[in-house]
Amino acid sequence: MFMRKFLVVLVLVSASIFSGCKTGLFGTEEAPAAPSQPAAPIAPLVVDGVRTSYADVVEKTSSAVVRIEAEGRSKPAARTQEEPQTPFGDEFFRQFPAPRGNQRPQLQRGLGSGVVVSADGTILTNAHVIDGADKITVLMADNKSFEAKLVGADKPSDLAVLKIEAQNLPFLTLGNSDNVRVGDIVLAIGNPLGIGQSVTAGIISAKGRRTGLSDGQSFEDFLQTDAPINRGNSGGALVNLNSELIGINSQILSSPGTGGGNIGIGFSIPSNMAKSVLEQLLKDGRVRRGMLGVRIQNITDDTAKALDLKEKSGVLISEVSSSGAAEKAGMKRGDIITAINGEKIEDSNVLRNKIAGTLPGTEIRLTVLRDGKAQDLTATLAEFDSETAANTNAPKNESSDDSNKQAESGKLGLTLQPVTPQVAKQLGLASDSEGLVVNEVDEDGVAAEAGIARGDVILEINRQAVNSVDAVQSALGSAGDKPVLLLISRRGQTIYLTVRPK
Repeated sequence: MFMRKFLVVLVLVSASIFSGCKTGLFGTEEAPAAPSQPAAPIAPLVVDGVRTSYADVVEKTSSAVVRIEAEGRSKPAARTQEEPQTPFGDEFFRQFPAPRGNQRPQLQRGLGSGVVVSADGTILTNAHVIDGADKITVLMADNKSFEAKLVGADKPSDLAVLKIEAQNLPFLTLGNSDNVRVGDIVLAIGNPLGIGQSVTAGIISAKGRRTGLSDGQSFEDFLQTDAPINRGNSGGALVNLNSELIGINSQILSSPGTGGGNIGIGFSIPSNMAKSVLEQLLKDGRVRRGMLGVRIQNITDDTAKALDLKEKSGVLISEVSSSGAAEKAGMKRGDIITAINGEKIEDSNVLRNKIAGTLPGTEIRLTVLRDGKAQDLTATLAEFDSETAANTNAPKNESSDDSNKQAESGKLGLTLQPVTPQVAKQLGLASDSEGLVVNEVDEDGVAAEAGIARGDVILEINRQAVNSVDAVQSALGSAGDKPVLLLISRRGQTIYLTVRPK
């Protein structure tokens, strides 16, 4: 729930002992007063056109970045008579037996960072910094502390808003993250590893990143930076050289052997996303998002060739939810969304964030490509619900052993079987489901290379429904040497995969 609190060792430096001193305890004569020295001039910020210091930016921004201490009690895990399995093996528990009976909740403390965004004590931070906290304490740069109230938290964006009772506080203005360019210089300010406020510098390495480190119900549009950030920087500020807040530091990518430390790849929630979440949490205490009701995916080079597209552009719809906004608007599986409200769309994550950033009930205009022809459709967005949006139907990865009904598809490297009511029941599908279930996958075949797995159900090949092995062979023969587009049903969801038959 919380990050581990790191031990900070303070090293005291002994004071120098002066010999021959004639003042104070060491003598009776007063030493003549030393001549006053003029103050050292401030180093120039720019020398020969090159910036040599960021001190001016730090002075304007650092006092608005705070340390957050969160406290909460963990729930005791229920224990059974069977000892848990660990990498140490059973012998570990025989030597050091675990306590029996109910365990008391353990007090856990976490450290993070936050940013004051208004003079009245409104603070932005990460939702994971304060998740499960019973008490939240904010420590200002001048060491004043306040107990904070949680205004609201939004896990899909990993943002939370806190409020402290204070006035006339230094704060940061949210900049326009859409104007940030790759290569821009940025500063990261926060409380890494609990050692105290620190400032690091770097550049914007990329925009529009999706890390996939969180669950599938999150919304990600990260700014990637190489400004070093570590645990404890979460919730801290990413600022530009205009002293504007352009991001809230949220995640780092680490590698084995670094202990979870910085390797120069950090991710920040862009300020425009943070601003929208902030305004809604302050107004309503929750965030409302639009939902179109489709499953989408990017178009690859092979997909474009399989669909005879002139260019790799747009987002492919692999599934349309029943009675959703998309179905009501007339959208169909296989449509390609090329624009929303006239704005060109080429990435599925961009489309997903734009829909989510629009309030439910809003009417939007979508341009789709269907059978090579463009048309405009109008949809009224429904409301996103993270609980109902996740499909929890997980079919068992089993199939019938009725080998008389199996046949091989040598071009794909698959053994296929028609979906019967019995097979459909085993796979958790509707009894009237059609298609061909994958019984075996040749590890060296093109299907395995494309990611097709045992238990997948092939519904279509090149946009044509297939219900028999003969239909598969015919469709593959018609494709020639072109990539083949397969519509796959997997664990209750449909996706398009492209393969290059041998």
